[in-house]
Amino acid sequence: MTEYEFHPESKCADGSGNPCERQTTGLLQRRHVKIDLINCIGKESNSLETVDEGLEHSEKNAYTEYADPKRSEWITKIQPALKKAKLKVLVEACGKRLSRRELIELLAGRSRPHRKTADSLSEILRTLENLNRR
Repeated sequence: MTEYEFHPESKCADGSGNPCERQTTGLLQRRHVKIDLINCIGKESNSLETVDEGLEHSEKNAYTEYADPKRSEWITKIQPALKKAKLKVLVEACGKRLSRRELIELLAGRSRPHRKTADSLSEILRTLENLNRR
């Protein structure tokens, strides 16, 4: 008889919060899984069959990614980080790039920035976060 193949159970934790191993006993807890960003995908069944048959070389061609505007990086990461920062500090950090009024509109969710502006805001937030850690 062959021995059952062991797979470490990453979704459960032992009493001290470490991932379970083969010899772990006692009451197990659920581990917190941090999800960075959710991507919605669709799969075309005809394409999946061609991948399985080896006719299609890449699985990426069988999946279609759909953008969900409610789960964009702006909504899930940048805007909450902006709301945590003080307006006066943001205005000083942005300098001439964004006015106080533009920042207020972005914080309130009444407007969305262009891609370049969002990139510069995320860079400013990273810089401010690094300064706060010191």
